[in-house]
Amino acid sequence: MTSILAQANADVRLDASAVDYLLVAFYFLLVLGIGYMARRSVSSSLDFLLSGRSMPAWVTGLAFISANLGALELIGMMANGAQYGIATVHYYWIGAIPAMVFLGLVMMPFYYGSKARSVPEFLAKRFNRTTQRIQGVIFAVASILIAGVNLFALGLIIEALLGWPLTVAIPVAALVVLAYTTLGGLSAAIYNEVLQFFVILALLIPLTLVGLNRVGGWNGLVEKVTAGPGGAEQLSSWPGTELTEIANPVLSVIGIVFGLGFVLSFGYWTTNFAEVQRALSAKSMSAARRTPIIGAFPKALIPLVVVIPGMIAAVLLPQIQAVKAAGGSVNGITYNDSLTLLMKDLLPNGILGVAIAGLLAAFMAGMAANISSFNTVFTYDLWQDWIRPGKSDRYYLQVGRWVTVIGCVLAIGTAFIASGSQNLMDYIQALFSFFNAPLFAIFILGLFWKRMTGTAAWIGLLSGTVAAVAVDLLVRFDVLQLSNQAGSFVGASAAFIVGVGVAALVSLSGQPKPEAELTGLVWSLTPRSSRTHTAEGDDAGWYRSPQLLAVLVLILVVVLYIIFL
Repeated sequence: MTSILAQANADVRLDASAVDYLLVAFYFLLVLGIGYMARRSVSSSLDFLLSGRSMPAWVTGLAFISANLGALELIGMMANGAQYGIATVHYYWIGAIPAMVFLGLVMMPFYYGSKARSVPEFLAKRFNRTTQRIQGVIFAVASILIAGVNLFALGLIIEALLGWPLTVAIPVAALVVLAYTTLGGLSAAIYNEVLQFFVILALLIPLTLVGLNRVGGWNGLVEKVTAGPGGAEQLSSWPGTELTEIANPVLSVIGIVFGLGFVLSFGYWTTNFAEVQRALSAKSMSAARRTPIIGAFPKALIPLVVVIPGMIAAVLLPQIQAVKAAGGSVNGITYNDSLTLLMKDLLPNGILGVAIAGLLAAFMAGMAANISSFNTVFTYDLWQDWIRPGKSDRYYLQVGRWVTVIGCVLAIGTAFIASGSQNLMDYIQALFSFFNAPLFAIFILGLFWKRMTGTAAWIGLLSGTVAAVAVDLLVRFDVLQLSNQAGSFVGASAAFIVGVGVAALVSLSGQPKPEAELTGLVWSLTPRSSRTHTAEGDDAGWYRSPQLLAVLVLILVVVLYIIFL
């Protein structure tokens, strides 16, 4: 990614006023204040790393989706909207919602019911310690790499606002996130994510409404997109050939449905601890199950204020029009600059300050989510269960705080790695295919097949990762003639198929765990009452039913697909 404000030139420099600076400063103080107040509730490692499992569903639901509203969501998806048009909605409606519903209805009873404190710890219960440790290391690496993406984007905004070089802006940005996550742990991150959710909307909604007004409303946007380089195809979600860059419509649909909609989507949403951790902090099983489903409602609507502004940028901004006509970077400007250029063109001072705070909120939420999940996995799965077991709870609380510091320092390094990527979306999708798809393969096989062994789990996990990396290298060296985005879909599919195949073969030659040890960990061996649960007290009421909420959000997605077919 060469430019998301990376060149501090006149085109992308934000013309902030004193009012804008004051609004941003106030927001930073508010974030730190929340971290300080959350510190009072931290008295144990469980409080620091899982919020004492005391959060209500509406808080964890908003935090669940806010943790996902990072650099990928805003800059990456808006860039895709500018480049590919309405087909970008697939990342939401088929690439997120079904998996979020599946997590709430099917997988959360196993996560929450097992009392596992992390995804790797669940793998230890289902398989063995070796699988837990390997996945713990893999997840720790992935978390720091993705945290670096958000930190890089956060540093670029500070660079554009204050004119500081990235070598200064990135460490300063890391220091702010470090301050509130170290003070209050997961509670501080979650409460700030709820605040950040509304601040992000305060950026996106005005940007969309003002942009639509400038292009003559929806009809004006349709007319201008149709007359542009992409043509009318950019107003249709299917078959999505521009998005996948696969010429055959049937193969394009298969790539979207299987590669994105199944492997990448389910691999990310059902096993990524940065998301699952928010649900595990809920106060009850019912609240935990509702967490991803509550988050699915805003997730379904977010394309309306992310993808549509990207399309507006492609027809309204001369710089992005030039990029679209040239098919690539022009004078250092890329599709990744769509958001900041649109902010500069459309928003007056005052509102611009709120918008900048919204960007900062998004990137801090994304980074904090990865740092808080990193310190939980490292502290529990690597340090307590492997390196230094048997210490006091206060000892692990202090380890958690120090690991937060170490995670932020490492993220500074990975932020500079992210700065060398030509395309933010390609970079993150490649990471997902490396780390999430193989994990999903062994996870889903182990959940539904009691015969799967622990040895098969870690061998399948590593084999799937190797397969994804191999596909990525074949694409990079032009052995496979695929775009980077299509390469990620194929790589994720290869990781899943290889992971499942290898795990199945190894399992057939090994000895599985006794069935008595797998109750609550395997679908067929878990009583129906444990998979469904009975809501009591504040969680009771038909309108709080996870099944009802799931049906409603799926109906919403179908309606949206019909509108934008």
